[in-house]
Amino acid sequence: MISTTANKKKKRTIRLWAVAVWLLVWQAVSTWIGQEILLVSPVVVFRRLTELVRETEFWQSIGFSLVRILGGFLIAMAAGILAAGLSARFRRIRELLAPAVLTIKAVPVASFVILVLIWVPSRNLSIVISFLMVFPILYTNVLDGILSTDSKLLEMVQVFDVPKAVQIRYVYVSQVLPFFRSGCSVALGLCWKAGVAAEVIGIPDGSIGENLYNAKVYLNTPDLFAWTVVIVLISLVFEKLFLAAVDRIVSHLERMS
Repeated sequence: MISTTANKKKKRTIRLWAVAVWLLVWQAVSTWIGQEILLVSPVVVFRRLTELVRETEFWQSIGFSLVRILGGFLIAMAAGILAAGLSARFRRIRELLAPAVLTIKAVPVASFVILVLIWVPSRNLSIVISFLMVFPILYTNVLDGILSTDSKLLEMVQVFDVPKAVQIRYVYVSQVLPFFRSGCSVALGLCWKAGVAAEVIGIPDGSIGENLYNAKVYLNTPDLFAWTVVIVLISLVFEKLFLAAVDRIVSHLERMS
């Protein structure tokens, strides 16, 4: 199972020629419409991006949102792994968490944002929303990975009375990592979408969401597209870096097996 991770990663590689084609389509449609307020061209967006990167406020906004959204992701990751481990060990905990996880999955992001705003300052809203979006995904994936562990391996470690620490290291971790990686791949993109959406509603000062909101209010289409591109790029870069780190751990475990 672990050895297939690299192959799946290669199949999802984005080709530069495909990106170029879509940029040309975007440029053609923008030229055909002829109204930048409706659809700005990629050339104008790139020009606006080059202006934004020279501004101190641009990097401060990225730092503000980056710390909070990724903070929510990391907290949810730790909580999801811990809760999944306890749920796999104790059936009652799994039964207790099932309704809560199902509810979090079903409730719309906007509803969560409005509810959380009652209890949490807008500056920390994206932390909570990112946590709520990521936790069910990682909890479910890690739990599925633990429960699907090879029964023959479990019988073997019981017969030879393998210490619990060794079981976790060489049996459970190696079996669960592919499930964990798959969950992270989905959760990383979702936490950025949900986190920025929360900022657009809560409008905390100095956030990416505030810049998106202002661009919408003032009909500043170049800024709206520029900040959207920034969000996509940050999400992709962090996803690649994080998943690369997970893949290195997987490869290390394969060499040690």
